[in-house]
Amino acid sequence: MYDLIIIGGGPAGLTAGMYAARSKLNVVMLEKMMPGGNVSITAEVENYPGIPNIGGPDLVMQMEKQARDFGLEIRSEEVLSIEVGAGTNGHSIKSDTNEYKTKSVLIASGSSPRRIGCQGEDEHIGRGVSYCATCDGAFFREKHIAVVGGGDSAVEEGLYLTKFAKRVTIIHRRDRLRADKIIQEKAIKHPKIDFIWDSVIEGIEGTPVVNNIKIKNLKSSEVTDFKVDGVFVFVGYIPGTDYVPGIVNKDEGGYIITDLEMRTNIPGIFAAGDIIAKKQRQIVTACGDAATAIKTIEHYNEWYYEDEQYL
Repeated sequence: MYDLIIIGGGPAGLTAGMYAARSKLNVVMLEKMMPGGNVSITAEVENYPGIPNIGGPDLVMQMEKQARDFGLEIRSEEVLSIEVGAGTNGHSIKSDTNEYKTKSVLIASGSSPRRIGCQGEDEHIGRGVSYCATCDGAFFREKHIAVVGGGDSAVEEGLYLTKFAKRVTIIHRRDRLRADKIIQEKAIKHPKIDFIWDSVIEGIEGTPVVNNIKIKNLKSSEVTDFKVDGVFVFVGYIPGTDYVPGIVNKDEGGYIITDLEMRTNIPGIFAAGDIIAKKQRQIVTACGDAATAIKTIEHYNEWYYEDEQYL
């Protein structure tokens, strides 16, 4: 019986693992790929406190080493399901290779940006294609950026990118934006922002970095070349919750709902990081969620785990 099983090895999972191991909990982390999450595909991180500029993979390596140095065990396994238990039975976790029993579960499997799915997108991630304006916007000073999407995130991030770019072109598959009216008005009035309507990106080109995109007009089917220095994609995120029981409360987007202490509606199941319903999805907020979660889990395991009345 483990005290805690952490599912996911991004910043939230690694921070939680470090805190849990440091507190001498019997803990194991399950990560289906290499630890790091979305940070692993971020070329540079310059807004993490205390580290002015560092490559995403380098930051992850430091986080992983620190967690392992405190005694965290990390296993390369994909979690397939969580079976909710009660009382001292704990919860059961089934992976592709093992089955586990644990008092507490921390779900930290994050979310992944929804991609365009066009030719050249995957090859240019970190080479001109980005899914995070806060992370990468500063690397496009005085450049021409294309922003894909028409919702709140796309327009808000487009406005943010004007702090750095000389020009921001928002490309949307419809003839009007879906963002809130007040955000739309700001974007439409902004001197650095223009729009391409009724269009999608069919290809992203450039060696080694982005210098051209192919845009298809959905009404005329005409495909044209458009010179840009970067493409920022904001067409939604996909939370990694396939294995999460349906009785765990989620919002309309599929993100797990927690309270301020990272508790879900199920005793003994907690969540942290980009997988939870919240406004900001940053490395530093994921780490903060995780630190909060471990303190809550310690309290739960000590005071409530065997309390049938509470459960």
